[in-house]
Amino acid sequence: MMVGPGRGRRGQRGAGVGNAVLGGLALGVLASGCAAPGRTELHGDLKSLSSQARQADDTDPARAREALRRAARVLVAEGAARVRTSMETDSGGTRLTIRGTGGYDFTRPAGKLTVTVPADAAGTAEHRPITEVFAPGALFMKNRGAGVPDDKWVRLATPALADGNLLTNGATDPLAAAELLGGARQVTYMRDERIGGVRVRHYWGTIDLGQAARVAPARDRGPLAVAAKGFSGGTVAFDAYLDDRGRPRRLSHRFSVDEGPGKAPLAVVSTVEFQDFGSKFDVPLPVPADIYAGTVGSPRK
Repeated sequence: MMVGPGRGRRGQRGAGVGNAVLGGLALGVLASGCAAPGRTELHGDLKSLSSQARQADDTDPARAREALRRAARVLVAEGAARVRTSMETDSGGTRLTIRGTGGYDFTRPAGKLTVTVPADAAGTAEHRPITEVFAPGALFMKNRGAGVPDDKWVRLATPALADGNLLTNGATDPLAAAELLGGARQVTYMRDERIGGVRVRHYWGTIDLGQAARVAPARDRGPLAVAAKGFSGGTVAFDAYLDDRGRPRRLSHRFSVDEGPGKAPLAVVSTVEFQDFGSKFDVPLPVPADIYAGTVGSPRK
């Protein structure tokens, strides 16, 4: 994966982020000669010219940035999708991968994931999957935190999280992952690839988190603005794979987070994959009576 590191802010905020991680045609035809080409020959010429024109569009950085910056709006237009997430961490040679599956209604917006945490990340032999529900300004989690009854949810206010909820829950909010592309810069078209049999255009570049926060919908500016302050330089690297309709099929972001003096930086690669666009996905939000109001202990204790 051709991604560059994004340095985390040193000190208390960086340590808070580190601790939280673990617990995206114009065609001209020229003709010459006296004889008209045959049908097969003309079809081949048109196909070749069309491919060349599209490739020129792909390699134009300005066009690529615009395609990436539209990604979140394209998702909203699609309505909903099934999603898969993974978050890979590497700290001092120890690698862990947290995986999630679920769906997202981009029009509400609200999403639901079932997240599996590796045993050594939780510090126990077995750890039940965590159910997570995303909503504007809030993250709800079940089976997360010591001392929380099995039938209760833990609610976190995302603007109050040190990383803006990009890493805290072990999965980047799928809609936020697309909204980050609103700050895309230094974009490079890499190549055409295939994901799940679908042809996609692979782009690489960096994201200005401050710019992403400024152009995001008002409901999401708070968490992204916090994230912009939580990582040194306010930038992260990304790989984005867009299909022919501009829909993101896979988004990966690379973060590097300082965990404090004397500790090696925590490298995090967060990936979201989108499929089955338009699928109906109902996401009921927890009611106040089901939200735990007591003190939440560390799940690693």
